[in-house]
Amino acid sequence: MKKNRYLLCLLVCGFLLYFAVPRLNIFSEGIEGIFAISWLAFALIVIAGNLTALLYSPKRSSLSSKVQAVPEKKRDRSY
Repeated sequence: MKKNRYLLCLLVCGFLLYFAVPRLNIFSEGIEGIFAISWLAFALIVIAGNLTALLYSPKRSSLSSKVQAVPEKKRDRSY
């Protein structure tokens, strides 16, 4: 379920970059150039974070096998 969310976030970020990059001028002076560079930097941080979460998420099958591998302790009855 979380992998779908990460993939959706990547697609939305790509969509926003598709529309924003032609309109951003990173070579302009003043506040416009600073805004363009910072906007692109934040977009790259978002992409890196979502890719990291998507690629390094734990596998579900390995977690369930670890839980099943723990043997149950038998109770000894003492009278």
